[in-house]
Amino acid sequence: MSAPDRLLLGMVLKGYPRISETFISNEILLLEKLGFNIHLFSMRRGRENFTHQSVQHINARVDYLPETLLRPLPKFLYHNAQLALKIPRTYGAALKTAYRRFLRTHKSATLKHLFQAGYLVHHLLPNGHVTHLHAHFAHSPTSVAMFASQLSGLPFSFTAHAKDIYTSDPRQLREKLGLAKFIVTCTEHNKHYLANLFEDRPISIHHVYHGIDTDLFGGQSDCNSDPQTPFHVLTIARIIEKKGLPIVYKALKLLHDQGISFQHTLIGDGDDRQQLLALIQELGLSSVTQWLGTLPHDRVLDYYRQADLFVLGCQVAANGDRDGIPNVFLESMAMGVPVVTTNISAIPELVENEKTGLLVPPGQPDQLADAMVRMLTDRDLRNRIIPAARKRVMQDFDNKVLIRDLADIFNKEGIGP
Repeated sequence: MSAPDRLLLGMVLKGYPRISETFISNEILLLEKLGFNIHLFSMRRGRENFTHQSVQHINARVDYLPETLLRPLPKFLYHNAQLALKIPRTYGAALKTAYRRFLRTHKSATLKHLFQAGYLVHHLLPNGHVTHLHAHFAHSPTSVAMFASQLSGLPFSFTAHAKDIYTSDPRQLREKLGLAKFIVTCTEHNKHYLANLFEDRPISIHHVYHGIDTDLFGGQSDCNSDPQTPFHVLTIARIIEKKGLPIVYKALKLLHDQGISFQHTLIGDGDDRQQLLALIQELGLSSVTQWLGTLPHDRVLDYYRQADLFVLGCQVAANGDRDGIPNVFLESMAMGVPVVTTNISAIPELVENEKTGLLVPPGQPDQLADAMVRMLTDRDLRNRIIPAARKRVMQDFDNKVLIRDLADIFNKEGIGP
């Protein structure tokens, strides 16, 4: 078939492109290189005014769904009414599903997701060649894919990550697990959780790590076995509760009070920025820390090259949100920068204590500080951990290898190029 006539994998995304979701754009690009023809349906536009270079090489067509419920309501009503007239029984069944889901949570987003699905099916799918819908994130994108599947008859699947799993209503998530043709998730910890959540019958859950571009992050940093003061400590994270950044700064305060000379750099942004910047000032760390906001990969690489240590205080947030395996750990380890973090969720699948990094319990600034000092000053430890960590990433987390595992799953499900 010619390029426009090739069968399409329709991918439903929360937002595109997003700096914090580079793993998704990398996945799309690598799937295209393997011959997959992809049509993107994004629920939002990117939040940043720049993108990583990899996004510029993606060929997939992108259509954006109306983001809110009220302003585009006439558009929603038109396309959904037309669809309801064409397939009244099918639309009625989807409406019943939406009503059942609304009764569980009483969230108006359920209606928006149904309307977005109706818009997608009536306005964007006709005359196309989409044969399967796949959503990234188990919450709203999968809700849209699930309703679109009901309305169109196309099968759907989804990739579950972290927040979308652990902050979702288990009843809503269980329903999606039962309706999806298959599920992909990025850690063994997630796979175990999802399998236990749905015990009605066996379901198809596949585990595939995200991985990173080891060509991009495979270069050695200036990190060495015996770094000199001032030590360069690096953190890259969204400034949100689950990253445990207040704990990081409380640990840095302990280092500062001990007279240890260091410079700390934070790259990233988020909803808790103002509170965190106020905490830094309150702790008297303004002179030894800098916050740079969100940066593209080419600039981030420079800070990896200068770093002696990467630290993050991952924790379970009050709403249940938590990390899986932050890609920044993979990047740091590939660059030869040792990692100190916490032992929650799937992190130990990558960062093995005393082998490929140091792990401490979450919420313990004193233990985090001790681990940081040890990693910065124990030459034998660094000589052991830095090469072992780098080898672990290069062997098991190369996204060019892992993408073939994902492609095999799609192929076995009849979604291949």
